[in-house]
Amino acid sequence: MSELRDAALKSKAWPFEEARKLVKRYAKGAPEKGYVLFETGYGPSGLPHIGTFGEVARTTMIKRAFEVISDIPTKLICFSDDLDGMRKVPGNVPNADSLQEHLQKPLTSVPDPFGEYESFGHHNNAMLRRFLDTFGFEYEFYSAKEFYESGQFDEVLKRAVEKYDDVMAIMLKSLREERAATYSIFLPIHPETGRVLYVPMKKVCAETYTITFDDEDGKEWTVPVTGGNVKLQWKPDFGARWAALGVDFEMYGKDHSTNTPIYDGICRVLGQRAPEHFTYELFLDANGQKISKTSGNGISIDEWLTYAPTESLAYFMYQKPKTAKRMHFDVIPKAMDEYHQQLRAYAGQDVKAQLNNPVWHIHSGEVPASDMVVPFSMLLNLASVAGADDKAQLWGFIQRYAPDASPEANPQLDAAAGYAVRYYNDFVKPEKVFRAPTDQERAALEDLKAAFASADVALEQIAKKNAMMGNEDALPEADFADGDFLQSVVFAVGKNHGFENLRDWFKALYEVLLGQSQGPRFGSFAALYGATETVALIDQGLKGELS
Repeated sequence: MSELRDAALKSKAWPFEEARKLVKRYAKGAPEKGYVLFETGYGPSGLPHIGTFGEVARTTMIKRAFEVISDIPTKLICFSDDLDGMRKVPGNVPNADSLQEHLQKPLTSVPDPFGEYESFGHHNNAMLRRFLDTFGFEYEFYSAKEFYESGQFDEVLKRAVEKYDDVMAIMLKSLREERAATYSIFLPIHPETGRVLYVPMKKVCAETYTITFDDEDGKEWTVPVTGGNVKLQWKPDFGARWAALGVDFEMYGKDHSTNTPIYDGICRVLGQRAPEHFTYELFLDANGQKISKTSGNGISIDEWLTYAPTESLAYFMYQKPKTAKRMHFDVIPKAMDEYHQQLRAYAGQDVKAQLNNPVWHIHSGEVPASDMVVPFSMLLNLASVAGADDKAQLWGFIQRYAPDASPEANPQLDAAAGYAVRYYNDFVKPEKVFRAPTDQERAALEDLKAAFASADVALEQIAKKNAMMGNEDALPEADFADGDFLQSVVFAVGKNHGFENLRDWFKALYEVLLGQSQGPRFGSFAALYGATETVALIDQGLKGELS
């Protein structure tokens, strides 16, 4: 353990860098509460999206890194602001029209449009918890509704009344004059309509811990701030929650970063030390727009898991959290293959390199071996040329390429084959556009077809290329099951037919034979698909029979 801890204390992996800030925070000993508290916040105004998962995954990575370098116990909570009023109806839910009459009611008072839970807030909370549980996160779930109504927030609400002028002073600095004139940190919940009211306060009483206000109809009300009769505006709520719980660490998106001094200031006014922070860049959709829960313009949790396992998603989340990244369906294959590349590298690395490897953080040091003898991108292309509707169609090719592989011995590969078939049929197949070869490409394809059909012809192509390049190396042994040999044949044919930039030759192979502008290492693909089958594929491409 000492070697691991020593390496972790020096690691440049971002989770360890953040964890070391917490070690410094409690250099003199554990906090009074006995543990370091990590928090993630969730606004259940729409269906949970991958950004929500990313926040929990990244926080968990930092929490696990801290546990390596410190003996102080830890706790992670996921706090749902489900008492927030529904400001607009999400566009990606059924029966949306039925929700209009419930605008401004707390999400936990809005009927579930899916008809499955007691409220819309409960439905979205359940969706979040289901995924977090599936992934195996260790967390405690906190509901704002339960927190406010049970009295757990009462003490900090009383302090907010006592320090009302000080908290308001922090907030008013950030508001325009018009908004400041009517602003209050407290949002009363109407005793009759149940709506969250944005109204000015007529009186805030520190003796009775009550607030007095007029509702929209001009009727005056006085209610206690305790017991779930009010909630705090979202910015004061951030700081008050930190103070109430003793939060030590929370991360949030770049859109919150300008509010950090406000959150911190309110937390301090309410009597607690502000937590450490980590600000991450936002995810973008296919058009470069910010992903939003309410507009549903990103990939949902369920959609990612339709085409790839959770580990690939965690890998995507680990990469460059301070860089804005486009998150659309086309990032999935790359994430899959890179994740398994890192898995394969891990076993041969020293401790320092392992701690810098994303898979250590994804699996908290319990890193499995990869059984992916065929890359995911290759499976996609195999599904493409085979027109596969079922992963069983891919296994015949896989087992000829890797005779020892099987669905039982290679469960990751078996799952990936299923993901590849679904991904191909949903995203690749609809976009495939085949073209006819040019005269130069046709002549090269004819020679490639002949070379893949005959060892003598294949070696002749390599010898011709060698002579042209002044290379006197001995010819390789012809092996049509060897991807490296077949790649050398493809390379030689391209050179022999005057492709100055071989990228143009490979692009032609992809566009003529696969119906796409990018593709796999063609020799490895041919070894997997089979040299004989590749000959037939080239023949179909030459005849214009692919579609």
